[in-house]
Amino acid sequence: MAIWRFIPFTTAVTVLLPVVVVFSSFWVPTDDVWRHLVETTLLTLIINTAWLAFGVVIGTAILGVSLAWLTSVYEFPGRAFFSWALLLPLATPAYVTAFVALGLFDFTGPIQTSLRVWLDSDLSWFPDIRNRFGVIMILTLAFYPYVYLLARNAFMSQGRRSLEVAQSLGLNRRQGFFKVALPMARPWIASGIMLVLMETLADFGTVAVFNYDTFTTAIYKAWFSMFSLDAASQLASLLIILVFAVIVLEQQSRLKMQYAENKKSHRANRILLCGWKKWLVCGLVFVTLFAAFFLPIMQLSIWAIQSVTANFDFLRFGEFLWNSLILSFLAVLLVCLMAVVMVYVARRFSTTSIRYAIRIATIGYALPGTVLAIGIYMPMVWFDGKLNEWISYWIEIENGQLLQGTLITMLIAYLIRFMAVSYYPIDGAMQRVTRNIDEAALTFGVHGWAMISKVHFPILKPGIFTAATLVFIDVMKEMPITLMTRPFGWDTLAIRIFSLTSEGQWEQAALPAVTLVLAGLVPIIVFMRQTEH
Repeated sequence: MAIWRFIPFTTAVTVLLPVVVVFSSFWVPTDDVWRHLVETTLLTLIINTAWLAFGVVIGTAILGVSLAWLTSVYEFPGRAFFSWALLLPLATPAYVTAFVALGLFDFTGPIQTSLRVWLDSDLSWFPDIRNRFGVIMILTLAFYPYVYLLARNAFMSQGRRSLEVAQSLGLNRRQGFFKVALPMARPWIASGIMLVLMETLADFGTVAVFNYDTFTTAIYKAWFSMFSLDAASQLASLLIILVFAVIVLEQQSRLKMQYAENKKSHRANRILLCGWKKWLVCGLVFVTLFAAFFLPIMQLSIWAIQSVTANFDFLRFGEFLWNSLILSFLAVLLVCLMAVVMVYVARRFSTTSIRYAIRIATIGYALPGTVLAIGIYMPMVWFDGKLNEWISYWIEIENGQLLQGTLITMLIAYLIRFMAVSYYPIDGAMQRVTRNIDEAALTFGVHGWAMISKVHFPILKPGIFTAATLVFIDVMKEMPITLMTRPFGWDTLAIRIFSLTSEGQWEQAALPAVTLVLAGLVPIIVFMRQTEH
């Protein structure tokens, strides 16, 4: 059993390896490439990335917090439906929402085309969506559920009590929100904003669709257009520094603050909105949900029907779907198995070193996919070369690529990226397996594997199922890692969407996109059912 202690340390080293490899690239001279970047695009990359992060953070904070407050504290028509339906945009990849928005609102899209006919105008006043504001708007609509979900949990624990406390101090509702409820909910809101920020900095598909240059697109172009893996790695290291600097600054800002949380009141009395106010709130919430989820789904469905009836290649689509399913299934087996092992190691050997190793092993979610692709690919190239030398020396057989550009490389990257997604649900379920349960099982002669299968597994099963579902959907939607490390010709639904949208073929990309969205609805439904129970 002692050998299992090394699993968290091995996983932690695997997570740190791409980071070390990426930073080691600074020792490799790439003067020509950097001179070109400095003279042409580097300043633009910094400005674009900074504005994108700032805009999306502000947008998701305002939208997510306001929606959470309205659905938690007030009663208005449709509140029960909107309270869970506002999570549905999580099922839609941001790059899918992006190409639907371009297909609808671009100059040649149906919206502007119809308006030009109806109004007999050139629509010079119509806003151009292919700009910074358009990218910020799309990512805000795609990522606001992160802030909404966590902020709503905070506000639900407060209910009307925070407003009653504020009113007892002589404050009105607006002042009570800003001076009492909002500061009390800051830890939850900050956690949601951090998730949004990491997703924004890691986003590749949306900015690629809009042709909006950021660090992620620059990393991809440096590798595949300039053919400089070292320059791509150096750009990736700057992105890592930016991500971890933001994390450290946010944690330091809360270091000396303390918060208290009350138990939820399951039948909290909400404030009943009357007259025009209730319809105004209902309309605002509906418009948000319509723009973020229902409008993209409706347009995708129309395009999907048109593409299927126009000599659609079902064999190729079946191949893309099969590749996505196989890849996701293998990733689920690997990631969840490692997560279960680490949870048991943490339970059996609760030492400081193991706790730190597990903490390191679960930080991979903060690493953008483009960074992981670079950090994993370079060691695989080196190891492939050494393995080929060894085989050639002992067997005298010339070999090609054995590891790089294979599923092994992709699965290792997925393990690093999604370990946190799998570990925390399983670890949360393990907290229910108390020591008293183990002692009771031992009194009945149940121990070893029998205890795991008959006692632990039934309790862990919901957590394992949740983790497996989340990992499955995340891998289905993951694009930069798959795009940059996949075997030659191994296209998935996400890669197919990227290829078609790069060529402006919105209708052909609709059916793969609808399939991904339907797959993404599964974890939302699972989450809602678990919340209800």
